[in-house]
Amino acid sequence: MALSGGGRRFGRDTRGPQIRINHRIRVPEVRVVAEDGSNLGVLTTEQALKRAQEAGLDLVEVNPKANPPVCKILDFGKYKYEEKKKQREAKKKQTIVEVKEIKIRPKTDEHDLEVKIRAARKFIESGNKVKVICRFRGREITHPQVALQQLEHIVSRVEDIANVEQRPEMEQRTMALVVAPKPIIFQRLASDRAQRERRNESGRGSADGPSSKRERDSSDEKGLEQAN
Repeated sequence: MALSGGGRRFGRDTRGPQIRINHRIRVPEVRVVAEDGSNLGVLTTEQALKRAQEAGLDLVEVNPKANPPVCKILDFGKYKYEEKKKQREAKKKQTIVEVKEIKIRPKTDEHDLEVKIRAARKFIESGNKVKVICRFRGREITHPQVALQQLEHIVSRVEDIANVEQRPEMEQRTMALVVAPKPIIFQRLASDRAQRERRNESGRGSADGPSSKRERDSSDEKGLEQAN
């Protein structure tokens, strides 16, 4: 059974470093790990390729910086599938928090303030921090208590989903505070992402599952028979 040393999967991928497999491994010798995890020691690359060929698998360079490089005998199709799965799992756990700004005035009326509060809640429920800035004009700065009351009112309206990260502080001609989502918000977002991922996985079905090397080789052999 021939090793798959070429084809589209060796095309240049600008998204990250290339993984060398099979005949793309050009060093004279490698440290080899078998499919079951056992250490086969240092072999010539030719010997390692022969071992992989006999097992109907690929020789994959997993640690190119080691001396000699470490290679593992495995099914490269399944390996790529598992790596992508790990990346998806890691991505699900990542939360990018942005700081959204909401601007008000000491004279902002009740209706407009309600609109601002709804916007703040939407930002927080999406996992973002919110910085509320009250800007003073003219002699408004002589009555900071008005701005403070507005900011405290906003805090009272989001306290079920957010914690105050920065208490109201004067910044030149503004007074500002920052609220951040409570842990329950991030838990809810992570749960929602996990549910979407499960739905996507079930929707894709087995068609997107890892294709084994034996299946690929069998398909290649059928193609050759039809061509002949």
